[in-house]
Amino acid sequence: MNLSPSRISVRAVTTGSTQQLQRPAAELRWADDLTRLREQDTAPRPPGWQLSVDAAKRFIVGDPTLGIARKFVGDASLVDRALVSLATTRGLLLTGEPGTAKSLLSELLSAAISGDSTLTVQGGAATTEDQIRYGWNYALLVSEGPSERSLVPAPMLRGMREGKIVRFEEITRCPLEVQDSILSLLSDRVLAVPELGEMVYAVAGFNVIATANTRDRGVNDMSAALKRRFNFETVFPITDFDAELALVEAEARALLHRSGVPQAPPRDVLEVLVTTFRELRGGATDSGDALDRMSAVMSTAEAVSVAHAVGLRGWYLRGEAGDAADIVHCLAGTAAKDDPDDLARLRRYLEQQAPRKSGKAWKSLHDARFQLPG
Repeated sequence: MNLSPSRISVRAVTTGSTQQLQRPAAELRWADDLTRLREQDTAPRPPGWQLSVDAAKRFIVGDPTLGIARKFVGDASLVDRALVSLATTRGLLLTGEPGTAKSLLSELLSAAISGDSTLTVQGGAATTEDQIRYGWNYALLVSEGPSERSLVPAPMLRGMREGKIVRFEEITRCPLEVQDSILSLLSDRVLAVPELGEMVYAVAGFNVIATANTRDRGVNDMSAALKRRFNFETVFPITDFDAELALVEAEARALLHRSGVPQAPPRDVLEVLVTTFRELRGGATDSGDALDRMSAVMSTAEAVSVAHAVGLRGWYLRGEAGDAADIVHCLAGTAAKDDPDDLARLRRYLEQQAPRKSGKAWKSLHDARFQLPG
């Protein structure tokens, strides 16, 4: 039986299959892990939580004895502190450079604690209070007046009623007055709906995880009153080369599989990619030579994106795994985002540093330097 794309999408969601979804929510992608942990979890749980603190941590950092893979490559003590913070009446603010997996950690924490990571506010200049707290179906509002039927709950109202974690992405991208709209519900755990003459009191399990990029500092910096209602945790870039390489390889392989590509780029190609990103990000080579540091975000997330593009380029253009020459083609869009001089910095790296490194992949990278635009 042939199904239309829309019917396939609905069926994929309703049956729990993730094959038709480009990026399934954490609770769908790792549903088996969550089920296994719930069945084994005998430790006390904070009120309203789906898992104990220990089980939630194991969901995020992995548990080899239960066959649960590590999902967040970072400081395990950070996960400990984040979970304890969310068990209190203070929110959690994850800060750090772009691409350090703040959003992923936020999603994993929500999935582990609430079994639902979809109560999300995406912050931005156009974000309004209606998108955070609640809005109205204006057709029903005009015909019936304010009522529960005409009320449209936004993530904060739903999270309070259902006792779930709410994720507030890029909170510092919102105007200050919009940020401060959550002050009372964070401090008093109550949200007034004056149009209905009601007060919505938060159910156990409700809390807020916000994220903010350090590069956005000063755009719409949080008020002192709002800062006091959060515990701050900084998510740092991955320091271990092998851990970063393994993460890039695993994520690229998963993305390529979803894109119909049966193989990832060879490991030596990914080693070249990760080394290039780390050196341009840090402003120095592994041997200690100083480099002109890139102003663009050369994060692990960007490295995964480039590895994905390298694999797609190799497979769909030549029917083979991507090679180091493809890295040059795919890096141009990453390097030239913020500063036109970054393209010159990348070119100098390919001309001066790549020849100093041994291996066929590095030679291929150096030979392809002329493929950079400009």
